[in-house]
Amino acid sequence: MNLFLKSLCCCLLVAWSISTVAASEPQFTEVFVAGKDPFPSIRIPSLLVATNGVILAFAEGRIEATDQANNKIILKRSSDGGKTWSALQVIADDGKNCLNNPCAVMDTSNGRILAMFQSYPFGYSERDGKIQPGLTGPAIVRNYVIHSDDNGVTWSPMTDVTRTTKHGERVTILASGPGLGIQLKQGVHAGRIIIPFNEGPFGRWNVLAVFSDDGGDHWQLGEPAPGSCVTNALGKIISLVNEVQMVELSDGTVILNSRKWGGQAVRKIAFSHDGGASWSPIIDEPSLRDPGCMASIFRAQTKNGKSVLIYSGPDSTKRQNGTVHLSYDDGKTWPIKRVLFPGSFAYSVLTQLPDGEIGCLFETDEASRIVFAHFPLAWLEPDGQPSN
Repeated sequence: MNLFLKSLCCCLLVAWSISTVAASEPQFTEVFVAGKDPFPSIRIPSLLVATNGVILAFAEGRIEATDQANNKIILKRSSDGGKTWSALQVIADDGKNCLNNPCAVMDTSNGRILAMFQSYPFGYSERDGKIQPGLTGPAIVRNYVIHSDDNGVTWSPMTDVTRTTKHGERVTILASGPGLGIQLKQGVHAGRIIIPFNEGPFGRWNVLAVFSDDGGDHWQLGEPAPGSCVTNALGKIISLVNEVQMVELSDGTVILNSRKWGGQAVRKIAFSHDGGASWSPIIDEPSLRDPGCMASIFRAQTKNGKSVLIYSGPDSTKRQNGTVHLSYDDGKTWPIKRVLFPGSFAYSVLTQLPDGEIGCLFETDEASRIVFAHFPLAWLEPDGQPSN
């Protein structure tokens, strides 16, 4: 081979290597942009993949930058792996009342997509102390669910499920997720749909599960995790937990992973061995830092069929430095982490795409944009290749 051909081959090899490395790096696409889309504020993402491979991105469309601001539940869809997104669609509207905390899940037996959320009465907020306990009346928070049987194109009317998903006494405010629900795959409760919840009064949160064994037609209310509230050194009752996500482990155990409200600045976890009906006491997860922000935990599959857990959240004392963590042992250890987005990073939701890549929908720029990132699992590995 002459010198020219050798040089050409070297150049082609370098170019191929560079393109391969670039292709394995995370790719980013804007999904919701406050002001550009027809809402001054857009927050609280949820994310899943329909049976036909279409990616669904949910959020709250807010008329102003506060939690209770006549919010609507909104949706965009992507049919090309997250490269482009549809026009914004309002999928739930309760008039002047405020809709909060979209939490989506899919029934894999039939492809039905469910989204659960809450409605605050007009003029009330979770912080004002005016919300009343109970299951009826004009000053309560209600719980609703909608569904889609055509991969998110059209949606059912809102169904009120407050009576079976809310404790009638003491509880004033409640929140599904936000983020994702799960469907159990193993054991006696296989097929059960679980929506993670926290319930108040404000600042005295409990975390628990709401679940359905018939595809979302009927719902049951689980017990709160013990130790959600503790007495601090000053004799004041405080909550350790708040917004929560759940995931099924390889043996069928369900683990909850909660935002820190009080205590050490790390995630809070507990375990359920009966499909979310009851929980072990709340403990710290020291491997996962938390400045007090909703985060995501998700079970994914490697190309070789190995099951791993992935977690996304701010690895910082502030809502920044969005980091993805990887566990090979059901969350006992988190030996691998990699920064996905070093800047502003708040609420995030993970999923796995049909091609095996990981998708992450997250808030950035002080929650003025919601961005979709996708990357291969190999990107998380030190050597660029997932184990087994």
